[in-house]
Amino acid sequence: EQADRLLLLGDLLYHGPRNDLPEEYDPKQVIELLNAKKQHILCVRGNCDAEVDQMVLQFPIMADYCAIADGDTLIYATHVPACVPHDTYTCMNPGSVAIPKAGSWHGYMIMENGRFQWKTMTNEVKMEFADGKRIL
Repeated sequence: EQADRLLLLGDLLYHGPRNDLPEEYDPKQVIELLNAKKQHILCVRGNCDAEVDQMVLQFPIMADYCAIADGDTLIYATHVPACVPHDTYTCMNPGSVAIPKAGSWHGYMIMENGRFQWKTMTNEVKMEFADGKRIL
């Protein structure tokens, strides 16, 4: 996507004593990939992120929330998976790129010119939003 920034919503390394990992999941490779993009990352803490994760990642991951202003669009980011429309805004979180939950797909979102697209890792647009409303 050649994004200017990456906004990560937590559970970056997704490990610890309470989490079973798929055999193909490689947190060390995730660390390497993310640290290479550290200048472009904004991040909030997920329920599986801990101080030990912060020790290996070279950008801040422990904030409970992040606010981003982009023209008339205000993005308030937390670790809350959802896609819920409201009167004046829509609450969106694409879930997990690596380990999706609740029957969702391996996905991510992009935002360009106030328009959000929720995509699969194969670049299929699953949902699209503009002005806080779903258009696809």
